[in-house]
Amino acid sequence: MRTFEDSQKSKKTVSSMIENKKEEKKPLKGKENKVPKGVSNDSPKSVASNPSSNSSQSSASNTPEVPSENGVLDEETRQRNLQKLMMRGKKKTPAASKSPEAPKRKGKQATKWNDSVSNKDIAELDRSETKEDDAAVPTKAEQALVGKMSGQLQDIEPEDDDDDDDDFEEEEEEEEVHQKTKTAGKSRGGGMFSMFRNLVGSKTLSKEDLQPALEKMKDHLIAKNVAADIAVKLCESVSAKLEGKVLGTFGSIASTVKNTLQESCVQILSPRRRVDILRDAMDAKQQRRPYVVTFCGVNGVGKSTNLAKVCFWLVENGLSVLIAACDTFRSGAVEQLRTHVRKLNALHPEKRNSRDMVQLYERGYGKDSAGIAMEAISSARDYHIDVVLVDTAGRMQDNEPLMRALSKLVKVNQPDLVLFVGEALVGNEAVDQLCKFNQALADYSQSTEPRLIDGIILTKFDTIDDKVGAAISMTYTTGQPIVFVGTGQTYSDLRNLNARAVVSALLKG
Repeated sequence: MRTFEDSQKSKKTVSSMIENKKEEKKPLKGKENKVPKGVSNDSPKSVASNPSSNSSQSSASNTPEVPSENGVLDEETRQRNLQKLMMRGKKKTPAASKSPEAPKRKGKQATKWNDSVSNKDIAELDRSETKEDDAAVPTKAEQALVGKMSGQLQDIEPEDDDDDDDDFEEEEEEEEVHQKTKTAGKSRGGGMFSMFRNLVGSKTLSKEDLQPALEKMKDHLIAKNVAADIAVKLCESVSAKLEGKVLGTFGSIASTVKNTLQESCVQILSPRRRVDILRDAMDAKQQRRPYVVTFCGVNGVGKSTNLAKVCFWLVENGLSVLIAACDTFRSGAVEQLRTHVRKLNALHPEKRNSRDMVQLYERGYGKDSAGIAMEAISSARDYHIDVVLVDTAGRMQDNEPLMRALSKLVKVNQPDLVLFVGEALVGNEAVDQLCKFNQALADYSQSTEPRLIDGIILTKFDTIDDKVGAAISMTYTTGQPIVFVGTGQTYSDLRNLNARAVVSALLKG
């Protein structure tokens, strides 16, 4: 049973616990909220709602409300403290900007270079709505070419050949040849013939005497893009003409070397068979069939451009032409031929059987070129068109699939003439291209008598100056003639190659 003393001890313990709790609820000294003047301490609501200073606002926003002295918080203060605790870990949302919206940026404005420019001038410079037919309108210079290419083409004229003859005559009259070595070296042809100056005299020339001069001559020919084996052959022909002769003057040596080179070049450049397109086209016309010419070559040598030149020449001679667009690979190839056809018809607006003189047979891109050529030839036969010019895609000589396709086109259609288009600018690289094209036509034809290249069109001949060795090398390698030479970009820039012009360029120092 509990004693009286135990009950007294328990009462003291309870009373001490109550006192301790009261002391814990009292605020610490120095931590009381500062109350502004005019506001009583008994009203915690007024303390929280009064925004008198920045310090009171920051303390009210960051710390919860302090309880009153009696240790009891009213309901409003308690709710406010809970809201502050909940907002303590959250970022304040920025206030909405009250500034007006930024103006929208304007697009690019047209630049005004000069205030005096009129709208008419601007309209002339605007090509955004140029019609496709405008590109086919011939210029005045092209219109002046009409009627000037009838008949056979002109030959390439040698440059300053008369000046060479005058130099030989002057040097033959001069007695002191060795004193004028520098002057002769600067003259036309002096660079070539100066290597033979030491052979002048009353001595009979032997092979040993000619050897040093012939070595220099071979190097000179190689520098002119003549293939090495052909240069050796030309030197041997010159050696055969000079050996065992007595040449007393330098002029006689120069004329002998020049004549020997010309004879050798004529022999090399002379074709195994003569190619006369006008005559052959007329014969085919009498047989009531079209004369078919196929153009082939590597990329970028000018097949389409020179095809248009040949077409202009044929129309000038009264022949109607159908161009077969068999380049179904290169983008823009058909459009290029279409522009040429419009321009050629504008230069020759006459009709043949109620049809234009020049027509285009096209079937778009990605088609079989051999099938397109066959359809074009059949169409030309039905409409009595005289000549069919087949334009093929450019291809490298090492591309086997494309070379097989070319061989198929030639084998299926059996054209009357297969022309290889090569540029003189690449030198002996054109010889390699020509040989591999010929070899591919022979290998992929699967025929006992394959159809090979019949002739050569040498383009960009006006860009090589005097380095004409590619013409000799290509003809010597294949034995086929150079049918045309391209000398410019207009329709009339088409010539025949003659040996005299080649020799003149070879002798140029």
